[in-house]
Amino acid sequence: MSEPQRPDAGPAPRRAVVIGAGLAGLLAAAALGEFADEITVVERDALPAGPEPRKHLPQAGHAHILWCGGVEAIESVLPGVTARWLAAGARRIPLPTAMVGLSPQGWYRRWTEETHYLISCSRDLLDWVVREQVLAAPGITLLARTKVLSLEGDSARITGVRVRTAEGTERVLEADLVVDCSGRGTRTPQLLGALGVESVRVDEVDTGLVYASRLFRAPEKTGDFPIVNVQSNAREPRPGQSAVILPVEDGRWLVTLSGTRGGEPTKAADAFEAFARSVRHPVVGELISGAEPLSDVVTFGNTANRRRYFEKVRGWPEGFVAVGDAVATFNPVYGHGMSVAAQGVRALRDQIRNRGITAPGLARRAQRAIAKPASTAWDLATGQDIFYPGATGKEPGAVDRLLGRYVDRLMLTSTGNFLVVDALTDVMTLSAPISTLVRPRVVLAALRGPGLPPLPGPPLTDEELRSAARPRGERKTELETDPADA
Repeated sequence: MSEPQRPDAGPAPRRAVVIGAGLAGLLAAAALGEFADEITVVERDALPAGPEPRKHLPQAGHAHILWCGGVEAIESVLPGVTARWLAAGARRIPLPTAMVGLSPQGWYRRWTEETHYLISCSRDLLDWVVREQVLAAPGITLLARTKVLSLEGDSARITGVRVRTAEGTERVLEADLVVDCSGRGTRTPQLLGALGVESVRVDEVDTGLVYASRLFRAPEKTGDFPIVNVQSNAREPRPGQSAVILPVEDGRWLVTLSGTRGGEPTKAADAFEAFARSVRHPVVGELISGAEPLSDVVTFGNTANRRRYFEKVRGWPEGFVAVGDAVATFNPVYGHGMSVAAQGVRALRDQIRNRGITAPGLARRAQRAIAKPASTAWDLATGQDIFYPGATGKEPGAVDRLLGRYVDRLMLTSTGNFLVVDALTDVMTLSAPISTLVRPRVVLAALRGPGLPPLPGPPLTDEELRSAARPRGERKTELETDPADA
């Protein structure tokens, strides 16, 4: 008698491993849910249950901006997340209408037409909302307090990772695709090198910038207060120093100061306001002078622009991709890190959609696609940072200096020309490629110049000034003597 036939077991499940449960890692897990049956996220930290700090995210206490180019990339991977952020207390801030900004070339106007936007909240809240949505999805498993020891496979194909769990047990997680989202401290070059993959080229431009941040209770009736940002000027022969007020959830202002090598802020609470007053305009110091501090001052100094050119490695192995800060980190003053990571995940998702998760050559094609948004942010950041006194990195050549002068001209023109404001904001928010800035009508506008006279001071409205006023009886401030032109 013959044995009964067994039912067809069907194809083997597709498996993916994501290294890191930060923003990039969680987004990658969400994107891979379309193609893999089982997704394991390996994270060395114990993740908090709510919008609270993470051990290995020291930069979380400083101002984070999520530009609309990044928001739209995240929405494409994680639909509905913007509404969840806003429901949790984040703000959607329209641009340029709700930005009071001093550029290296003068004050920006607050044009009445909204062209772009950003999401403003603490990094803890932003990550928590994403984490809650992603980890609730079917097929996604989090291995917290787990360390990646090595990559499995060989120089031609990565087949998984070896990990050590919180209990000290070692195990191998097999995968059709491994995605490195472990951040700026990635060990990918060393792990790949151990398998015989050639070394990766790394470029770095470091201004020595240090951040110092503090939370304040926002004055009453300032729920719609704009972002206030005083930028530094890389062309001045002194350290670049800046100050920004970022309205965040729960009626608070997150105030971040920064200074390049030789002009760094400190943790000293009694020096915080004085530093804010000492930058190119004292507006931030004036505005916080009557506000109640809610935290100590925290600092962060690992701010170098660093890029790993994984897309140029010959013989890049199948089954392995790097995304986010593992690929490139940027001076955080430009606010590009999260948006670049999101656009990189979207690029990975699109490549898998087009070819399949195990398609030959997928990893190399995906790595090249991921490099594109990183390249835009890299050019924007390093094209300015290399000119700061004491900056280290490749010296700018003649072309770099010419492009720098052109960008200076664009910033000057943008103080009084809406077309150039729109183009610059398109690129700064990573909504358009940098080639936007050399379109004929933009070049022509730059040649003509601003057209309007420069603003004499920060364009705060009378209502905004009243709502942020200091207690009566204190000395008159520069804000009260500078005319405001909204």
